[in-house]
Amino acid sequence: MVLHAPGPVGSSPLSLETLPEPELRDDEILVDVSVCGICRTDLHVIEGELAPRSDRVVPGHQVVGRVVASGAAVRRFAEGDRVGIAWLHRSCGRCAECLARRENLCRAPVFTGWHVDGGYAERVRVPAEFAYAIPDVFNDAEAAPLLCAGIIGYRALRRSRVGRGERLGLYGFGSSAHLCLQVARHRGAEVYVCTRDVRARELALELGAVWAGGADERPPVALNGSILFAPVGELVLPALEALAPGGTLACAGIHMSAIPALDYAKHLFDERTLTSVTANTRQDGVELLELAAEIPLRPHTTEFPLEDANQALRQLAEDGIRGSGVLRVSDG
Repeated sequence: MVLHAPGPVGSSPLSLETLPEPELRDDEILVDVSVCGICRTDLHVIEGELAPRSDRVVPGHQVVGRVVASGAAVRRFAEGDRVGIAWLHRSCGRCAECLARRENLCRAPVFTGWHVDGGYAERVRVPAEFAYAIPDVFNDAEAAPLLCAGIIGYRALRRSRVGRGERLGLYGFGSSAHLCLQVARHRGAEVYVCTRDVRARELALELGAVWAGGADERPPVALNGSILFAPVGELVLPALEALAPGGTLACAGIHMSAIPALDYAKHLFDERTLTSVTANTRQDGVELLELAAEIPLRPHTTEFPLEDANQALRQLAEDGIRGSGVLRVSDG
């Protein structure tokens, strides 16, 4: 499914096309795609909130499939191995951030489904060192949302600094938040959810949230930390107000609408912290997949055939998907 020019998802901007087989570099593997998760970052790419990086691109960065070919320098995976592909396609490996093991802050990153073709396709290439082994406990559809929604939720939870026995707020409750909630509960946190969608609130309570209310409702207790998953800048202010002294609000999206002016005394005083979450490191991915298998995480998924990607994205934009949406490309 190819994007030639950004446009509203309601206009069905993706077209089903046949493209040449991807050509491999020496350090890359070619993956036969089974499934690819859909993500709000895909919406930002497709609708142009993330500016185009090429004349056309195949979106998708939560890919699960099997290796069908390898470049000459690849030793890590063999043909037939099941692998996952995430948002970070490669980093430069040379900048100060990469050398400090902060490759999520690389100054010259390449991202799957934005800079290079992603997983809304039968085959996709990726550097072998940026692919992940998938734990056997997950089937392909369950594993797909772990590769972005899961990893980003995990990093955002760490950035929120919420510890065992403390209170975590989640603003927005889609794919990433429903996985983050499970990790937070496993780590002994109480979780409070603010989201506009009634069905999402019901799912949050099913998964163990202590309380679930509307996006603009104030939780019944002060929160030690919160994560803003919804790309809505207006929610930053009420989320900061709901924090206990010393609390942290982590903004997890790659794109967000404008944040209104802050009132220092009302929103930031008492050593409240406002921080962002920027992509992820490979170590984040390894840790999340290990933890997900240990818990085990149980993604709630809704499948669509690849050719229905436009319809699936429209449902995502309208909060019409319970849990995580997944495109089925092949039977794996």
